Amino acid sequence: MNRVSSSYRVQYDMRPAKQAERRMIMDALQRLATAGFAIEDYQYTGFGAIYFVDFILLHKLLGLKRLVSLEQEPSLETRVNFNKPFSCIEVKMVPASSEIPNLNREIHHIVWLDYDGVLQKEFLLDIHSALTVLSPGSILLVTVDVEPPEDYDYKNVDPSFDSAAEVLGPKHWRKYFEHHASSHLKVGLTNSDFGKSELITRTTEVLKSAFNRSIVARGEIEFAPIFNFSYRDSHSMLTMGGMLAGRTEKRKLKASTLSEAVYYRDSFDRPPFEIKIPRLTRKERVYLDREMPCPDGWVPRDFNLSSDDVLHYRDIYRFLPAFAEILL
Repeated sequence: MNRVSSSYRVQYDMRPAKQAERRMIMDALQRLATAGFAIEDYQYTGFGAIYFVDFILLHKLLGLKRLVSLEQEPSLETRVNFNKPFSCIEVKMVPASSEIPNLNREIHHIVWLDYDGVLQKEFLLDIHSALTVLSPGSILLVTVDVEPPEDYDYKNVDPSFDSAAEVLGPKHWRKYFEHHASSHLKVGLTNSDFGKSELITRTTEVLKSAFNRSIVARGEIEFAPIFNFSYRDSHSMLTMGGMLAGRTEKRKLKASTLSEAVYYRDSFDRPPFEIKIPRLTRKERVYLDREMPCPDGWVPRDFNLSSDDVLHYRDIYRFLPAFAEILL
């Protein structure tokens, strides 16, 4: 399966759940800055594609000036450089696997491996590489697709596979995970553990294992969870991340206001924060915003909206973008 390091097929700035996720991450970084982490001095390394949405937010909201965008698709080089919004962004036409080992170990980093594909062994190698070189206080995030792995040469690992006759299902998805992440899977799993609804659990377990195993050689440094998001715009996605933390970093994390944030996850054993965006008109959002943050059990009187939708909106209204058409 071929992989492009950053996506240009989807206009990421127009995906509401993805944008809400980005703004929650910005909120967390602002809380960390208040707690004494010099976030403004961190280097951000990510996949800017041709939109650079993360880079714009980090530079404008948090003041980061060291920004590195990785792109491995040669045909995009001119478009990437043309669309680069700030001179302080350095574009490198290399895959993450080539750049991560060369990261400066003397500074702090935010690295977001925002993959646009289902979990692959190459992703796990990138995680291991990052947790080997990143300094304490640095932050690593990983995003992967949790849809069934359809675009895959199953015959490569199962010679009996007949693409003309077989309908892909849990048996094949199990083989996919065993091929890419066998050492990170729990013992005793069966085909039923790889049904479509179970794939987010399997992916979470694999990423958690990769984080924990990769950090073990760092002695007193731990990987402290902060982020665990699930959401769906066009595809179901999972983002997990945290900080490389020694004693000093753990003390600052504990003293921060992160624990007050609805999205904060200090353990990957907790269910992910699910970014669910109710379908609302602009008028309905204005109405709801006047009541936010509303008490438990509140529902609008002037139109029908379930209490579950109200609670989902209360969780994300601060981070939810508002889109409008501009006629040029």
